Amino acid sequence: MIAAAAASDAAIDVHGLNKHFGNKHVVVDLTLRANRGEILGFLGPNGSGKTTSIRLMCGLLTPDSGSGTCLGYDIRTQSDQIKRHVGYMTQRFSFWEDLSIRENLDFVARMYDMPSRREAVDRALEDLRLTARASQLAGALSGGWKQRLALAACMLHRPELLLLDEPTAGVDPKARREFWEELHGLAANGVSILVSTHYMDEAERCHRLAYIAYGKLMALGTAAEIVDAQKLATWSVQGGDIAAVATRLEREPGVEQVAAFGSALHVTGGDAAAVEAALRRATADTASRIAPAETGLEDVFIHLMASSAEAEGAPR
Repeated sequence: MIAAAAASDAAIDVHGLNKHFGNKHVVVDLTLRANRGEILGFLGPNGSGKTTSIRLMCGLLTPDSGSGTCLGYDIRTQSDQIKRHVGYMTQRFSFWEDLSIRENLDFVARMYDMPSRREAVDRALEDLRLTARASQLAGALSGGWKQRLALAACMLHRPELLLLDEPTAGVDPKARREFWEELHGLAANGVSILVSTHYMDEAERCHRLAYIAYGKLMALGTAAEIVDAQKLATWSVQGGDIAAVATRLEREPGVEQVAAFGSALHVTGGDAAAVEAALRRATADTASRIAPAETGLEDVFIHLMASSAEAEGAPR
């Protein structure tokens, strides 16, 4: 058996993971390493294999093939040990509306047969700044406070690794920002975090990102590294009838995507000269103005979605 490797700087280190559900190949040859104290974000379309990948890497699902470790434990043979050190927060955390925040946490602590339950609950309340609301019924909480309760429940046993599956869906921007401040505080204290999200502002808060589509890892690195690696040329179109310009651009060679960003268009493609030439043709004799623009993570996200769909022969 593989003993826990506390000295290792890898929270997760997996190689060639594959998983089928019936005839569907959900995860394809996944190789990935996540560092301790790192927030690793998972991006990808719905049904792309993000959640299954996370569960495989943490021993919650057994791969059909491949190997690896999570927190130094073998993901195939030591899943029970892994579970003791992992906190898992799903998109729809289950809580009891007619119990208070404290009662909810105490119930979770009893389910896990935790020693010193009261001390653990008090600590979780304090860490997530819930002490003043400890007696409030969970059913009366706003989305942001319910989210804090969910995170407090996940942190009761002081896990070394947090798995967060779209944790801020339906939460207002202020609560989302506060939640991410909590995550960065946990990471600074050595907790490793895997989080799936569709929000680009959240993706940019992660230390590194993994983009997954059709079960395949398409890109891995910091937000800046992923943007640079795609080598996209991006231009902005403003003024005039940009809807008409967008229609013209869709027929132009070299233009891979045209997306509305507020009152402007973002136009991208892999061939910088071809994109510029297409723009000059499409805006000739119009009041529209064109200028080079910085390629953003959302531009790359849309590009990767389209590229992965094309590679799989799926409709774009």
